[in-house]
Amino acid sequence: MPRPATTAKTAPGPESAAASIDIMDQSQLSALLDGVARGSVPAATAAKHIGAATADLSFARIDLHRDLRCGFPEVVLCEGKTTLECVAIAEALRAASPRALFTRVNLEQAAALLQVLVGAEHHERARLVRWDKDPRPKLGLVSVCAAGTSDLPVAEEAALTAEAMGARVERWFDVGVAGLHRLEPCLPGLRVSSAIVVVAGMEGALPSVVGGLVDRPVIAVPTSTGYGTAFGGVTALLAMLNSCAAGVTVTNIDNGFGGGCAAAKINRLVVEGVRP
Repeated sequence: MPRPATTAKTAPGPESAAASIDIMDQSQLSALLDGVARGSVPAATAAKHIGAATADLSFARIDLHRDLRCGFPEVVLCEGKTTLECVAIAEALRAASPRALFTRVNLEQAAALLQVLVGAEHHERARLVRWDKDPRPKLGLVSVCAAGTSDLPVAEEAALTAEAMGARVERWFDVGVAGLHRLEPCLPGLRVSSAIVVVAGMEGALPSVVGGLVDRPVIAVPTSTGYGTAFGGVTALLAMLNSCAAGVTVTNIDNGFGGGCAAAKINRLVVEGVRP
């Protein structure tokens, strides 16, 4: 994600910054490299096109070819950015890609982004704006579990991120260990998922329980939910890192985006039938 600017500047017009960049999708890249292989396109010309990968907005350098390398465009962390900076980045991404994702948006930023990105969706609880001008079919299956309703902002961020990255998502909310019987009806769905994101605060026990009941990758996301000695999510983080359930991996505190992204990438490998 682009980091917030260290000094606030008035956002320059991004249209001119993006206009000089040669943007390509996977098919255009394949055609370009095929031309090099056949000798109809000089290698230096191809290098110039491929190398033109950023839009320089002075306060941010937007990675316009991340979709080619990583399968999804650059995601923008809006926390700490001004509304003008978010808008300028949105316009640069709009010129380069049919989809974009903005996380940790406040209400002012969200309203401005909806004006720039026609058809975008604002998910207030998840603090996320998602724009997809060319929706792709949702394939495979990612499950997102939340221990309690207080964990839903992070769980929804994970679910919406996985959906934006092409996964079909099932949500299983309020199934924490305080009433463990609530988890049992979820198990058939969890056991056919490509990956499972488990979001929990307090003592952070739910990922260990899920990890001991399924043979799927479990991505644990600790939240800052909890009183006193929850220490803003540190207790849940340490509990998840010390899980005795095999195969549980852990993101940073409140990092629903990271959990959803990891699950979507695992899901893509399953959908595409990729083998080591």
